[in-house]
Amino acid sequence: MKTEINIPVVLTLCIIPDIDIIIPFVAHRGPIHSILIALIVLIPVFAIYHKKAIPYLLALIQHSLIGDYVSGGRIQLLWPVTTQYYGMEIGIQSQANITIEWMIFLTSIIIMFKTKDIAAFFQPHNSNLILTIPTFTVLLPTFLGFPLEVPTWLILPHLVYIFIFSASIAVEIPKVLKGHQ
Repeated sequence: MKTEINIPVVLTLCIIPDIDIIIPFVAHRGPIHSILIALIVLIPVFAIYHKKAIPYLLALIQHSLIGDYVSGGRIQLLWPVTTQYYGMEIGIQSQANITIEWMIFLTSIIIMFKTKDIAAFFQPHNSNLILTIPTFTVLLPTFLGFPLEVPTWLILPHLVYIFIFSASIAVEIPKVLKGHQ
């Protein structure tokens, strides 16, 4: 697509629907996982950036379509049109889910190394700070057993992402502190 993307923003969007696990009175895999809501939320982004917004939309909806529709249970995919839940209902602890998640993890890591996008995490950039959202709202809480238990086989991918995201945040902190002096 010949579109330069902001890797921290894309990875945050990949996880952002799971922010519903910490929002009181919002069902996990409910309205926030709807692809219709994703489209509505990104309308202003498309109005401004046109086709450059496509990677961000894909990042956001892949969580619902691949991460939860295929493996993870059922989601309100078409909310607010319907409150019906859809999904293949592959359990989070199942071998199928673990295999799918490992394939996605390895693919993402390979792509980041092949495109050299991995280097973006270790260079100061204001957008690195956005990685605090998935780090502290989704990745770290999964190790505390709230609200989900991460299968043992998926701990390593979680730790890799926590390391990468934390390093990216840490690279940006000195710049932020220097700016406030």
